[in-house]
Amino acid sequence: MSNLIKVNTGNLEVGMYISRLDRPWLETPFLVQGFYVKNNNDIDIISNICDYVFIDTTVSRQKITSKMPSVSSAMGIDSGGTEFTITKINTDQSKSRSTAKVENTAGGSSSIEALFPDKELTEYTDSTNWQNETPAARQAISGLHTCLNDLLSRNEKGGPLEIVKIRQAVEPMVDSVTRNPDACIWLARMKQEDNYIYEHSLGTSIWAVTLGRQLGLPKSDLHSLAIGGLLFDVGKLRLSNDLLKAKRHLTSKETKIMKRHVEIGVKLLEEGGMMNQDVIDMTAHHHERHNGKGYPAGLAGDEIPVFARIAAIVDCYDAITSDRIYARAIAPSLAIKQLYEWKDNYFQGELIEEFIQAIGIYPAGTLVELSSGEVAIVVAESRSRRLRPQVMLLLDSDKQPLDVIEFIDLLEITQTDKGLPLDIINSLQPNAYGIDISAIEL
Repeated sequence: MSNLIKVNTGNLEVGMYISRLDRPWLETPFLVQGFYVKNNNDIDIISNICDYVFIDTTVSRQKITSKMPSVSSAMGIDSGGTEFTITKINTDQSKSRSTAKVENTAGGSSSIEALFPDKELTEYTDSTNWQNETPAARQAISGLHTCLNDLLSRNEKGGPLEIVKIRQAVEPMVDSVTRNPDACIWLARMKQEDNYIYEHSLGTSIWAVTLGRQLGLPKSDLHSLAIGGLLFDVGKLRLSNDLLKAKRHLTSKETKIMKRHVEIGVKLLEEGGMMNQDVIDMTAHHHERHNGKGYPAGLAGDEIPVFARIAAIVDCYDAITSDRIYARAIAPSLAIKQLYEWKDNYFQGELIEEFIQAIGIYPAGTLVELSSGEVAIVVAESRSRRLRPQVMLLLDSDKQPLDVIEFIDLLEITQTDKGLPLDIINSLQPNAYGIDISAIEL
């Protein structure tokens, strides 16, 4: 954060690198995040959209290259000598991260900073790449699998939660996500167990930490999110398998029983000696909704503890991107679209936007089709240009398996061998073309 300088758009100069805007990226026409000012026309464009921006002083004019997007190219247009006019965005409807308000049915309002008034938020950066992080991430996830197996075993015997062991188990994963979240996100998508509750707990824990990292929360809070994500559905372990695995709509009576997993989970945490209120809140209120139509208490807006709001988002995202007994998984890009449609209704809008920024449009583990006709799986997102991640090619243009696996960084490779544009044109459903993504190893 110390490298960012707030600059009024009237004071912009050619060569400056814009890292942040005075409003959420998703409320602007920009297709990528982060770009430089190429010419005066670029200054006019950004001035008609924003009142002020944040300049990254570490990206000097000498370091700017043709591969970096400019203001106009970030909008998918060519500003070279052409005029471009855009209507000024209403600043009352689209405000900066520090001033934007989210109205809620409880009568309150909040901004990202206001959500955590007693915490010093930071800006995490990748300290390693996904290739180097993968071995540590794999070891961290292995430790979580061991922890979950022990949790299931102890539950069958009626034993209490071992909170200390759970804290120790999440620490390597938190460290890995802090360094670079792509490797753990990949492994979260590679379902390894035929047990939805098991894999769902693992996934929500990783998604929660990833969102916490995006929000800039301190390491101690990332640990709380990891533990809460792992445990907020723990009450389901005390429900019957017949109920959990029912391949039909539940009756009204069965639905009431299913909803009891919340109070059962809180009781299990208390019996295990859990003193972390954030973890307890995640368990008690992850089914509350922003509009007040959730359960068990029907809380709305600011009435819902903020860590529970995070839990609700990651719970929903992991659920709809996973195969369940009563529903097939949908593609991550479709899930992101769905969450965005639900913002400010089921979930707090600003947190939804931060979640989308955290995992990207094409998170690791997403099957995609390229403009060349080839099919690939995303292995790592680009932090600056979310539409151009790193991918691993799986099928050729005829949809036949490749003999040699090839990795492509779409940020670097923008054309096919024939000189045609190389882009992602479609996000595919999991298991498209018979691909078993759980069998893919990096």
